[in-house]
Amino acid sequence: MELNKNITVIPARKRVGNTVAYEERPKLRVAAYCRVSTDSDEQATSYEAQVEHYTRFIQKNSEWELAGIFADDGISGTNTKKREEFNRMVEECMAGQIDMIITKSISRFARNTLDCLKYIRELKEKNIPVFFEKENINTMDSKGEVLLTIMASLAQQESQSLSQNVKLGLQYRYQNGEVQVNHNRFLGYTKDNDGHLMVEPVEAEVVKKIYREYLEGASLAQIGKSLEADGVLTAAGKAHWRPSTIKKILSNEKYIGDALLQKTYTVDFLTKKRVKNNGIVPQYYVENCHEAIIPRDLYMQVQDEMIRRANLHSGSHMKKRVYSSKYALSSMVYCSKCGDIYRRIAWNNRGKHSVVWRCCTRVEYGPDKCDAETVSEDALQSVVVTAINRVLGDRDTIMKTLQKNIEAVIVQDQNTIIEDVDNRLKELQKELLKLVDGKKDYNEVADEIYRLRELRRDVLSDKADREGKKKRIGEMDVFLQQQTTILEEYDEQLVRRLIEKITVYEDRFAVEFKSGVETDVEK
Repeated sequence: MELNKNITVIPARKRVGNTVAYEERPKLRVAAYCRVSTDSDEQATSYEAQVEHYTRFIQKNSEWELAGIFADDGISGTNTKKREEFNRMVEECMAGQIDMIITKSISRFARNTLDCLKYIRELKEKNIPVFFEKENINTMDSKGEVLLTIMASLAQQESQSLSQNVKLGLQYRYQNGEVQVNHNRFLGYTKDNDGHLMVEPVEAEVVKKIYREYLEGASLAQIGKSLEADGVLTAAGKAHWRPSTIKKILSNEKYIGDALLQKTYTVDFLTKKRVKNNGIVPQYYVENCHEAIIPRDLYMQVQDEMIRRANLHSGSHMKKRVYSSKYALSSMVYCSKCGDIYRRIAWNNRGKHSVVWRCCTRVEYGPDKCDAETVSEDALQSVVVTAINRVLGDRDTIMKTLQKNIEAVIVQDQNTIIEDVDNRLKELQKELLKLVDGKKDYNEVADEIYRLRELRRDVLSDKADREGKKKRIGEMDVFLQQQTTILEEYDEQLVRRLIEKITVYEDRFAVEFKSGVETDVEK
């Protein structure tokens, strides 16, 4: 039996706002999203105006109900990670609390095409349209996504262009030596009313203490503990001093009044990811741009000492050794047979406790590699006391030797060399800026600049080394004049100040003072 089919077409209803038909809702819950990209007064006014505009705009529509104004103030639009209000708005949409979003333009919503389309599609799956007022685009329209893709791409290009303009502006300021430093976490400096760096006296003394103790032989950890014991806080206001924090202070050129600009650079304008600049983009070194806390020669001595400690090798195998400053004699006593350093070891022989110093090669590889003898700590300390007293007993002769050492140190005048290098560097800088004519290869000029900078650094390092020797000779001279009696007992601090190296031979100890004076102590 044939049935008469009656087919009635039921037209689809336009659905907006999650899963409920538009007609089924008396009002749409509409939210607005506002954003300004900086914290300037002008943009802050724009921000307030947007909030006021959309509050009135939504409330005057009888079919709409205000579901909230979500506003991010002073946040970049190139990604959505830090836009707390934006993220909260999306969460409420997903929870079914918002039916529609209104925003000023695509560039206000997102300048990143990927982020923009991602959220638009997530919202479309929930039947939540986004209306862009400026472009007159509703994402639920058939042509919405095509137009949206084009407009979002343009917005991303705009953001990239803005990022490039900012980068060029920074480079222009760098080339003019304009230095911008965040002084809030910069120990030793603050800023005056004009925004220029100025020394903060109390913090500057902390910086000087760090440099002084490091050159006296203290390790990064020891300096940190010393500061903590004195109740000194870090620039970030923390009580604990990390060795890495001390190291950054010791290697920061700003403490000598200079500034190296563009140490890092942005590799992605969208993620704002910054990496260390290893020559990928130009750097700018500005000398004497603000008041120094640390003398230049003292700073160079610290840099050389940091390199020495980091590259401490000894012995016939030239094995890398870790610098230790726990005891004054650490990294100071050397074996004459293999060239390795002596290590402090606590012995427990049949219940008898003793402290000795032994050659590291013998300890690690046995007597077949080095048969250097073991020295008791008492004997080694006695050797040091004897050497110092011997120098005191012959002070007149030693002081004449010191005078000769000072004369030898100041023979060469390196200021002329530095001046010549600086003049040539200025010429090359001008050439570098004129390379648009293509007459000279950029790499050729750049290589010459790097070579001259290395030469300049070597000359400054040598000069600082000579200044350091002069200072150590002066300290020995002061010690000889002030110490009127012989030394009665071993003094750790005195050893750190005066002794450079002790070499253990089979029949004697060779003691070398930092002033260049040497003496032998027989066994």
